[in-house]
Order: sequence, then structure tokens, then C-alpha cells
Amino acid sequence: MTPNIKGALLMMGSMAAFTINDTLIKLAGAEVPLFQMVAMRGVLATVLVYLMARNLGTLHLNFPRHDKWLIGARSLAELSATFFFLTALLHMPLANVTAVLQALPLTVTLGAVLFFREQIGWRRILAIGMGFVGMLLIVRPGPEGFSIYAIYALIAVISVTVRDLITRRMSSEVPSLVVTLATSVTITVSASIATVSTGWVPVSPGAGVMVGTAAVFVLMGYLFSVMVMREGDVGFIAPFRYSSLLWALGLGWVVFGDWPDAVTMAGAALVVGAGLFTLFRERAVHPPE
Repeated sequence: MTPNIKGALLMMGSMAAFTINDTLIKLAGAEVPLFQMVAMRGVLATVLVYLMARNLGTLHLNFPRHDKWLIGARSLAELSATFFFLTALLHMPLANVTAVLQALPLTVTLGAVLFFREQIGWRRILAIGMGFVGMLLIVRPGPEGFSIYAIYALIAVISVTVRDLITRRMSSEVPSLVVTLATSVTITVSASIATVSTGWVPVSPGAGVMVGTAAVFVLMGYLFSVMVMREGDVGFIAPFRYSSLLWALGLGWVVFGDWPDAVTMAGAALVVGAGLFTLFRERAVHPPE
């Protein structure tokens, strides 16, 4: 198996794991409050990440001080993304929320232009514009199709964009599992504190199993996403990120009986098409060495 094929399979595995996690959280959310779910999932995920980092010998802070500040800022951005994404997920169809997230390659590219002064051509600028048109079709900012939770999904996209831009500023000396552990601890502690205002409810065995399984899948997603960066050509592998939309469509239909309408599908197609074009243009302008 070539490195590119291995990388593509890992990327699809990562997207599948994250989408299955989202499905389980959405199911359990009908019974368990959001902050309680996040706290429960976070405790298990934190323990698993800690054990993995310790066994691999990557549990150390031997890297520059500015990276520690970046890890803190990244964790806060991830905390914001988690709250807004999961709130939107509990109130919107799975495929719709996932479709909005497909704009991430576009928003990260735009953020790199605005904050890092990276140069892009008119073709990618046009693609970003078309992608945002697609997002408007998905969230439907009008009196009939619009909801506050669509805004939450957009805030989640902005938060993840900030997270990814911060990650790009980290040095290679920072172990990926240390970043993941810091993020997991931040989210778990914050959610636990937030449960003071919302309270805890008894958890049925079924909901408990779903939250526990979600923790395993979210960890798998993070692990696969780290492994992806060590396999093959990123330009070849990156487009497979969009397989998450296929998983969301399938699971949304089978589990929840949801299927996006034609306008939403058209918007998703625009977002994915614009993202793919942006990736291919990046590969053409900066070919792998």
C-alpha cells in the first residue's frame, strides 16, 4: 500500500470517526444535557489521551514558552468550537451542520491571507466567494429557513479556523498528543464547571454507552488526523476530508430520517466544489518537492 493510499484511508477513517461521534452525541443529547455529556466524554477521552501520551513518551513540556501560550489559545478556540458546534448539532440535521463545516479549507485560506499576509490568486479568491455563497444556501439567512443554530454553526467554523491558524504558528517541537491532552483537559474542566448551572441528570445505560463510545471515536478521529500528516502527499490526501459529508448524509438518513432539501444540497455542492478547487490550485501553485 502506497503512502498516499494509506493517508487517504486514514483521512477517511478520521472523518468517519468524527461523524460517528457526532451521531452518538446527537442521540444521547435527547436525554443528557450538553455540558454533562461533554464532561462525561471528556473525562474518558482525557484519560485515554494521557495514557497514550505517557506510553509513547511524548508527555513533556520541553518546547519554547511562546508555544505554551499558543497551546492555551488553541484550547480556548477548541472550547468555543465544541460548544457552538454541539449546540448546533443538537438542533439541526447532522448533514446540514457537517456541510457548513466543509467551508473550513476556504476560511483557513482566507484567514491566512488576512492575518499572515499569504498571497493567493484571483481564482482562489473567486472559489472562496463561491464557497460562502454555498454556505448562505445551507444556513438560509431568511425568515423561513434561518435559525439561531445556523449562526452557532458559523461561529463554530470561525472558531475552528482560529484554532487551525494558531496551530500553523506552533513549532514542530510540540508533541501532537500534548496539544490534544491540553485541549481535552480545557474542554472537560470547562464543561464540568458549566454543569453547576445546568445540573446533572441520571444517565440510562444506553445513553452512558453512547457517550462512552463517542469518547472512543473522538479519540480515534484525533489520532487518525495526526497519523495522516505523516503519510503521503497532503495535496493528494486533503480532498478525502470531504468524505465526512457522505458519512453525515448516510447516518443522518439512516439514524434520524433526515435528508437535506435541494437548496441545501446545492449549497453543500458549492462549498465542497470550491474547497476542492482551492486545494487543487494550492497544489498547482506550490507543487510537492
